[in-house]
Amino acid sequence: MSSAPSPLRTATAPSTGAADIRLIVTDMDGTLLDDAKRIPPGLWETLAELRRRGVLFSPASGRQYATLAREFAAVAEDMVFIAENGTYVVRDGEELSSDPLETGVAAGVVQAVRRLAADGVDVGAVVCGKRSAYVERGDQAFLAEVRKYYVEHRVVEDATAVDDDVIKIALFDFGSAEHTTAPALAPFAATHQVVVSGEHWVDVMNRTANKGAALRRLQDELGITPAQTMVFGDYLNDLEMLDAADWSFAMANAHPDVVARARHLAPSNNDNGVLRTIARVLGLEA
Repeated sequence: MSSAPSPLRTATAPSTGAADIRLIVTDMDGTLLDDAKRIPPGLWETLAELRRRGVLFSPASGRQYATLAREFAAVAEDMVFIAENGTYVVRDGEELSSDPLETGVAAGVVQAVRRLAADGVDVGAVVCGKRSAYVERGDQAFLAEVRKYYVEHRVVEDATAVDDDVIKIALFDFGSAEHTTAPALAPFAATHQVVVSGEHWVDVMNRTANKGAALRRLQDELGITPAQTMVFGDYLNDLEMLDAADWSFAMANAHPDVVARARHLAPSNNDNGVLRTIARVLGLEA
């Protein structure tokens, strides 16, 4: 990832809590979490204060719902989880929306990954269902990466034949996802989204599925406007989500395209940028 250029753009709101923010949505990896995948200090206290003020906090991630629900188990009541890059949205354990792939498309992507692997690319597919994630690779190096994002996962003989609603295919490339795996999926890009969601990850989803589409549906349901919405992101799968909020922040460590798209910049994920920005804009006590 590239660092943002200097000087950084910053939010222009005073630090007196003047901004009328009703919904805060943040990506997880590279955004809320530091590079060691740790929850930032002060998160639980901030969430308690946001709840007291009637501000809804929503994690929006490429991670599966089960993983997000475990991470926020202590504060999950009434929280909305925008999981699997917007393909699966859940509140209080109830599905609000989903956007499953057609069976043939999911199978086609898995088969393309098998061909890449046969050609020597160190890559594996994660078939993301509503109930679980499914993988064909069972080596520990690959499973170690899968476990970071998919608490519920199973190793199966044939990932094209799982009995679940498949909402996304995630591909992990031990090399460069943007330069190796993503170009190999170009045939699917004509009809579906092929999104680089991290240095090593590529996601294949329906064209109608992204974090931004999920966020706009949530705003409509709750009667919350873009002017009342604050969003944080760092990578390409966050772009549409940034467009849905007037208070859109790229992290200082964000991909250059994200920096260009956001209205403002926040300190990096390793500098607790999300919570520091929330505190400044909403006037929370330090």
